[in-house]
Amino acid sequence: MCLTVKPVVDGLERELAGRAQVFRVNVAEPAGQELLSRWNLEVVPTFLVFDGTGREVYRATGFPDRGAILRALNVRST
Repeated sequence: MCLTVKPVVDGLERELAGRAQVFRVNVAEPAGQELLSRWNLEVVPTFLVFDGTGREVYRATGFPDRGAILRALNVRST
């Protein structure tokens, strides 16, 4: 993961603890390569948010928009 976005992702992980899971995928590993293909990812980093049913509700590349991610999950900021 790009080191510039790591603090934001770390913060989201703490803020969403118990309400949502944050997964980090290394695209250099075989599982990461499979996900690149499966989700048609062309840019790293890409942020995907899924609702409780597995439906994609947010996708963005580059620096993550914390507020947009929280809105996509219908989560209020703590």
